[in-house]
Amino acid sequence: MVVAQQEYLANLNTLSKNNGILSIIGNTPLIKLEQVSKYDHFQLFGKLEMFNPGGSIKDRPALNMLKKAFELGKIDPETTIIESSSGNLGIGLAQICAFLNLRFICVVDLKTTQQNINILKAYGAEIVLVTLPDPITNDFLPARINQVRSLLASIPNSFWCNQYANLNNPYAHYQTMHEIVTEVDGQLDYLFCATSTCGTLRGCSEYVKSNNLNTKIIAVDVEGSVIFGGKRGKRLIPGAGAARVPELFQYGLEDEYLYVSDLDCVVGCRTLLKREAILAGGSSGGMISAIDKKAQEIPDGANCVAILCDRGERYLDTIYSNNWVEEHFGNVFHLW
Repeated sequence: MVVAQQEYLANLNTLSKNNGILSIIGNTPLIKLEQVSKYDHFQLFGKLEMFNPGGSIKDRPALNMLKKAFELGKIDPETTIIESSSGNLGIGLAQICAFLNLRFICVVDLKTTQQNINILKAYGAEIVLVTLPDPITNDFLPARINQVRSLLASIPNSFWCNQYANLNNPYAHYQTMHEIVTEVDGQLDYLFCATSTCGTLRGCSEYVKSNNLNTKIIAVDVEGSVIFGGKRGKRLIPGAGAARVPELFQYGLEDEYLYVSDLDCVVGCRTLLKREAILAGGSSGGMISAIDKKAQEIPDGANCVAILCDRGERYLDTIYSNNWVEEHFGNVFHLW
C-alpha cells in the first residue's frame, strides 16, 4: 500500500510538472503556407499539430484529461484507463499511460487503420476491436461507446476519459488557441478547425469569446456527419465528423460551418504534400479544401490559420495509396 501511494504521488507529480516526453506536448510550430492556396490576397498559416510527440493534436486533451483526473483522485496506480478512439486520442493516451505505467484499453473499430493499431500496441495498449456497427445508426461510434460501458461495468477501478463529453478536452485547447494568437500578435481573422468530438472547436471558440477577439471560427465538417444537422452517411476518413452530436457541441461555437467530402480531404492532403511538402492526415486535407471553397470571400490582407491535426504516415494505406484512391474515387489524380 505504501509503495502504491508513493507511485501515485510520483505519477501526479510527473503530470503536474509535465516531465519527460510529456514536456514537449504543445507549443507546436505555426508556419506560413506559401504555395498551397491558389489565392494570394490573404495570408495562410498552418498549425502543425503533428509535431506533438504522439503525432497529433489529441496529445493535448489526452494529457489534460488524465492530469485533471489524477488531481481529483479519480485515478490511482491500479486504475485501468479506457477510451473509445479511431486512433489519435488513443495513441496520445497510450503514450502517456506507458510513461505512467498505467493499464490502458483502447476500443477501436474496423475503420481504424492497421498502422494506428500497431502504434497503440507498441505503446502497450490493449485493443478491443468492435466489428459490428450500431444496428440503429449503422455507425461504429455508438457501438464503441456501448463496448466502453460494458468494460467499465466489468473492470473494477476503471476510468473512462470520455473525450466526447469531458470538459478537460476543450479546456486543453485554450492553450492551443493562445499559442496561435500569440504567434500572429493577436491579428487573427479566420481560424479553420476540424470537427469530431468538438473539443478543439469548443476550446478555441471559448478562448476567442472570452478574450473578445474578432476571429471568425470556421468549423469544417465532412459529408455524412450529423454534427451540424447533416444527413448521416458513410465516411471513409477516420476521426473526421461524427455519427452523433457530441456532448461537447454547443450551437454558436462556430461563426460558419463548411462541409467537405472524403474526396476533398484526399485532394487537400495530396495538394498540401505536393506544394508544401507537408505529409498530413485526412482532416488537414479537409482544411485545405475548405479554405479553397471560402477563399474568394476572405478579405484582402486577412490572416488565416488552419489547424493541421495529425501526421500523414497513418494514412499511407488510404489517402496516400493510389490503389485505395482509385478504388474509392476512380481516376482523380489530375485534381492535384
